[in-house]
Amino acid sequence: MPPRATNNPRQLRSKSCGCQACMEKYPLAEHGERKKRRDCLGSWQARYRDSNGDQKAKNFPKKKEADAFLDRMREAVRSGTYLDPKRGEITLSAWWDEWWPGHEPKRTTTRNRKLSSWTCHIEPKWGRRKLNSIRHAEVQAWMRTEVKGHATQVKVRELLRALMRDAVVDERIAKNPLDSVTITAAAPTKHPDDLRPPTEEQYAAIREAIPGWYQPLVDFAHETGMRWSEIIGLRACYLDLEGQTAEVRHILVDDRGTVVRQSMPKTVAGYRAVPLTSLAVEAAALMLERLPASRAVTDVETGLCPDELVFRGPMAGEVRSLQGEKTVLDGVLRGNNFRRRIWIPAIKEVGLARLIKNPETGREEYWPRMHDYRHALASRLHARGVSEKDVQLMLGQERGGRVTWLYTHGSEGAADRVRDALEAGGTGRHLRAVS
Repeated sequence: MPPRATNNPRQLRSKSCGCQACMEKYPLAEHGERKKRRDCLGSWQARYRDSNGDQKAKNFPKKKEADAFLDRMREAVRSGTYLDPKRGEITLSAWWDEWWPGHEPKRTTTRNRKLSSWTCHIEPKWGRRKLNSIRHAEVQAWMRTEVKGHATQVKVRELLRALMRDAVVDERIAKNPLDSVTITAAAPTKHPDDLRPPTEEQYAAIREAIPGWYQPLVDFAHETGMRWSEIIGLRACYLDLEGQTAEVRHILVDDRGTVVRQSMPKTVAGYRAVPLTSLAVEAAALMLERLPASRAVTDVETGLCPDELVFRGPMAGEVRSLQGEKTVLDGVLRGNNFRRRIWIPAIKEVGLARLIKNPETGREEYWPRMHDYRHALASRLHARGVSEKDVQLMLGQERGGRVTWLYTHGSEGAADRVRDALEAGGTGRHLRAVS
């Protein structure tokens, strides 16, 4: 093994230094008059070879710092833990540009959720920071003070931790600073009245307040418990009125303001055939009578094809002049528009609307929601003795247990029925005094 060089670290001559060695390399005639100094002000260059045998170098203002750096690098090369410091000096935004194309989700809603976490939370705070400068304590303090809401913290931590985890795999940083970052926001809690779906009488009142065109839509939701994206994405070719079934194959989702067609439901269990009651069949038939739909079978790649949809708005097919061009309206239902213009005015009209505000995030939503039809159906089936597995298949859930704790709710008078059941029959043991 060759002897270690004695001039490592090596001092680099400076044009501003007045020592004899620097004056010899940079004479006054070329670089102008400068004050002679007793000590050299040049930097120190620490040179070493990485695990591949390539020579690397880094400059330091003091010899002591250069020697300490050399000791760390040599030990890292010997132990196999060496990381090129320059690879960790990339900014988080630059690393995101490299990382995202290989990890962009195919599902539209998942992709938009991750992009929202990046653009709204992570990039403004950490985008300009170098990977090797991000520390655990800083991230934990940011999570506690600036990221509001339990769900938001979970999603933001998940994305940032994945970014830093792959930076470790890519040998840019030694360890992931997000490994021990904890969620500080409490999980949201709601009053039981805000979780319980409306009663049948309340649903009947809401239906009367809904404009006539949309009443078949809420009837279909009430009888099937299908998700909003599944209902508005139902195509005539997958609707069998004689067999009383509706197959869930395609859904419609919002892609940053644009409704797009997607083949994959929320989960694999979402692919299912939903049994239809006579009321659901009547509702679908009425919509098709008002606005006939094509029964053509097309693929997702062909586009939205709104003429195949069973449930559309009343303006479908109308010709409007938009910015000087004539446009045929597709009539596709948008969730935000329906909630703002149809649903919320209806629940306000019947006096059921209750504004629920998250005290931590400030977000507001109205009870009841359109999605509560799904909860109401699960509770009805559960009360009528339908097995948990059958309800799971009906709703398109992966796990039956999730249906019980998420979708089923106690009905009115539950406390009285429980009390009567406990006291009925006289089979319970009575306490008696003993000496």
